[in-house]
Amino acid sequence: MTQRITQSQLEAYLWGASTLLRGTIDAGEYKSFIFPLLFLKRLSDVYDEEYVEALDESDGDADYASLPEQHRFQIPSGAHWAELRMVSTNVGRSIARAMREIERSNPRLNGVFGDAPWTNRDRLTDATLKELIEHYSQVTLSLVNVPEDELGVAYEFLIKKFADDSGHTAAEFYTNRTLVHLMTRLLEVQPGDSVYDPTCGSGGMLLSAAQELRFQGKEHRTLRLYGQERNLTTSAIARMNLFLHGIEDFHIIRGDTLANPAFTEGDRLRRFNVVLANPPYSIKAWDRDAWSSDPWGRNRYGTPTQGRADYAFWQHILASMDSRSGRCAVLFPHGILFREEERDMRERIVVNDVLEAIIGLGPNLFYNSPMEACIVICRSRKPINRVGKLLLIDAASEVTRERAQSFLTTGHIDRIVRAFRSFDTENDFAAVVATEEILQQDSNLSISLYVRQANDHEEHNLEEAVSAWKQSATELRQAAHNVLSDMKRANQ
Repeated sequence: MTQRITQSQLEAYLWGASTLLRGTIDAGEYKSFIFPLLFLKRLSDVYDEEYVEALDESDGDADYASLPEQHRFQIPSGAHWAELRMVSTNVGRSIARAMREIERSNPRLNGVFGDAPWTNRDRLTDATLKELIEHYSQVTLSLVNVPEDELGVAYEFLIKKFADDSGHTAAEFYTNRTLVHLMTRLLEVQPGDSVYDPTCGSGGMLLSAAQELRFQGKEHRTLRLYGQERNLTTSAIARMNLFLHGIEDFHIIRGDTLANPAFTEGDRLRRFNVVLANPPYSIKAWDRDAWSSDPWGRNRYGTPTQGRADYAFWQHILASMDSRSGRCAVLFPHGILFREEERDMRERIVVNDVLEAIIGLGPNLFYNSPMEACIVICRSRKPINRVGKLLLIDAASEVTRERAQSFLTTGHIDRIVRAFRSFDTENDFAAVVATEEILQQDSNLSISLYVRQANDHEEHNLEEAVSAWKQSATELRQAAHNVLSDMKRANQ
């Protein structure tokens, strides 16, 4: 097929490759093979398209059409898709070699293909890899046939499908896209802003910032996008994601944000206008001792317990915000609002008056988890009419569930954004609370303490107790699961 295809046809074609892997590798590993092959096919087809255009411009001058300046990316000899189709043995080795040669020829693409074990024939035989190559060869992924926006949408579709298939491992690279859209709208990203995601996963939040400006008809190409991601495969997916959406001015760096922040300037962290993040929930595998004497000064509000790094990520984000224009939206589990062991840190953050709003969300919006989430919004310099105040929004009922998926509709998002921008009390939905009142509540930020009518105190106190019990039970189950997993690994 070399003609334009519909969006649904494109998505079915891309997802069809995964069916060839069923029964050969775990669903959670599909992304390690499918995404790099898709990207390699796209690079080859766009190179061919540019070559033909250059031939037309030069009246058939092949030397001119092969010049590096005629192509966005170089495809060295032996690395083109058409050449891979001719390989019948040691196919995995040929694929791996092609990817490494493309990375060497294009410094911007260094590491973009990840580290999948292409040469392990016990996992993927020559026959399976040949099938994958022939499947992708059915469609020409040129810019004319498949424009960047359409391929980008299909790529996002694949990310979600892989998340659906891989179960609990999905959270590391996929965040509910309706939440991402809400967070982007709340922060009102502007042309020229620097946008940072310290745990960027597949790059969806960074991409959303650019897409929101594009939707508004504003210049999105002046955005400066920065992300860090610990997982090699996921960081590679993020880079491919942005490239396939036609975005090239970005910096995605692989690394552990808490242990080794990638974006620094001299002896301090780099500061950004906008920070969007969905940090991993309550991780315990982090260096608490190093944090207690953090060289970057990120422990301003205290040192979290070993079993929960949420407040470490929160403090990293606060330290990464521009001192004048910095603002952030962070997706957290509800527990950060009231857990006793974090009370002192929470109190210091409240007193410092960087908290602007907390939005409580409905259940099942964390991927593959019934846990309720909240969005925490902070600002380095709050507008004068918001100083000493905090807006709490109870949007737990603003959620729709269809076909086992929970999401926010446009109506839900619009209502939350309106409440945030108006910054006013609305019975049973929003409340503006003074810092002093929060301190009187022992710095407990549970939304139900504040967003209720006066005669509902007994009811919401019970609700609060039940909510806290459910949260504790969920965390206990997770802790038990982690302990059992560690024991199992230790015995292997």
